[in-house]
Formats: sequence, C-alpha cells, structure tokens
Amino acid sequence: MKDILYRLFEHQYLGRDEARTILQNIAEGKYNDSQIASLITVYLMRNISVEELAGFREALLEMRVPVDLSEFKPIDIVGTGGDGKNTFNISTASCFVVAGAGYNVVKHGNYGATSVSGASNVMEQHGVKFTADIDRLRRSMESCHIAYLHAPLFNPTLKAVAPIRKSLGVRSFFNMLGPLVNPVMPTYQLLGVYNLPLLRLYSYTYQESGTRFAVVHSLDGYDEISLTAEFKVAMPEKEKLYTPEMLGFSRTTEAELDGGETVAEAARIFDDVLNNRATPAQKNCVIANSAFAIQVICPEKRISECLEEAQEALESGKALQTFNTFISLNDKLQ
Repeated sequence: MKDILYRLFEHQYLGRDEARTILQNIAEGKYNDSQIASLITVYLMRNISVEELAGFREALLEMRVPVDLSEFKPIDIVGTGGDGKNTFNISTASCFVVAGAGYNVVKHGNYGATSVSGASNVMEQHGVKFTADIDRLRRSMESCHIAYLHAPLFNPTLKAVAPIRKSLGVRSFFNMLGPLVNPVMPTYQLLGVYNLPLLRLYSYTYQESGTRFAVVHSLDGYDEISLTAEFKVAMPEKEKLYTPEMLGFSRTTEAELDGGETVAEAARIFDDVLNNRATPAQKNCVIANSAFAIQVICPEKRISECLEEAQEALESGKALQTFNTFISLNDKLQ
C-alpha cells in the first residue's frame, strides 16, 4: 500500500485491475486504518477516474452477497451523500412514495457517514431489523413493493471501512460506490450526486452497465432534487436543466430541508412527510424526486403525469400504508 499511496500522492491514476485488487485487500484486512484513511483522502483531493471507479465497483460486486429479486424489476432511489447539506431522509421517503404508487423498490442503504441520519439510521429508529434472508426480502417485496438492504450485510468491504468513514466524517469514494453496488443489481436507478463531474461519470458508468437510469444534481450542491435551485437530470436519451418553477413548485431554502441534529429529529421529519403533515418544502422535495424516479421506470410518461402519481400516493395515504406494512414485516425476526 505504501508504494500505491506514493504514486497517488504524485497524481498518478490506478488501472482498473489495480483498483479492484486494492478493494479486495481492504476486505481481507491487509491494510491498517491509517492507510485506508490516506487512500480516502486522495479522492477528496482529486476526482476518481472512470477506470478506478470501474475497478472498485467490480471488486465490491464480486465480493457481494448476491440477492436475486430480478423478477420484480425494481428501482433504487439513492444519493451519494457527501454534499454537506445534512438534509432529512429525502431519498428514503421517496422510496416509500414510489412503492406506494405501486412500483417495486429495493433500497440499498447504510448509516450516515457525512450526515446525522442515513437510511439505515431512520430504519432502525422505526424498529426495523436488517436481514439478508432472501425469503424475508421477497416477502417484503410481495407485500408492500419494497425491500431494504443494509449495505454492510451484503458487502464485507463496506462493513470493514464503516468505522473509518464515520470517524473521518467526510465524503469518500465509498459514497460514490454505494449506489453502484446494490447487490440486487436493480433494473432502474435514480441517483443524486453532489457535483456535475460526478453526474457525467455516473451517466457513463450506467450506460456501460445497461441500467435504465436518471442522475440528478441541484446546481447549488445538493445530491438530490432539492428545489432550492436549478437542477440537472441526465437520462440515457437526454440531459435537461429544470427549474422548480417548471414543475409548478416554489423555491425552497436550505434551512427548510435540514435534517436536524439527531436521528430522532430526522425520523420525525420523515414521519411528517409520510403522514402528509410536513411543510410544503419538505413535501414537494420528496414528490419531485419520486416523480423523476417514476419517469425512469416509465419514460413514456410526461413529468407532469409522474408528479401527479407521486402526489396522489403521498396525499392519499398509500405511501404511509406502504411504510406501515413494511414496518410490520421487518420490525422483528420471527
């Protein structure tokens, strides 16, 4: 690792095979925490290359615990994190709205590394017990259109580096990898990224993999459609710049999307959204992300139709009913 770090410090890049080997070595415990932290720091100082990202991804997918839910043709809705905005759990709430609208969702998530509450934090706050049991995951899909995959249960590398990521408290290339290594390999994906170079990097990566996707980025730095500013959406067939007003929404402020200082606060906002008692800013943000997820699955639909579907799923209580069913199925291991 010492030689690799020296090369990286001299602004050299790794080949795909080298990157794959490094991730395999991390999983096998061949590097100490300081070496891993140094590796993470390199990618804070420069962008990751296409070959490096591909090699890291290949290693994680090779080592994953595979889960076959392909018959459901699910979507994952996820952000890279690392935008420094500490928003409430927008992507996770959107997953339940989309599932409430009748679409199949497999959410791949983890504890928050750069924010107070990651998807796994808010799930645990509601009593969810994580599982890798395929029968339980399939039962969840069949009963309420959604299953949750806690990332460390499905990949030894992500488990090995979790304490280091948490102690550093800064974004890392593992933020970038998380959305690419859902062990289900979902048919569809809506991914939020925190800058435009990443939007283009992921668009290229998804096009190679054949995944039907949308990559979104709010131009003021959010890794989701925040409605605080213009945002860009990249799909296989187009890349388009939107304003909140184009969707019929008023602009929100950063303070209106804050997730609070504790997991309990973030979970309360999450509950307010699904109970349709959130502020307009919180609610509209979730509806917007949900609508573009629906359009990934149904590209023939206009975004206005997708917005109506998402709004109806939330306001009718279908999203809340989906969440309550999910909790009843996943709050204990029987």
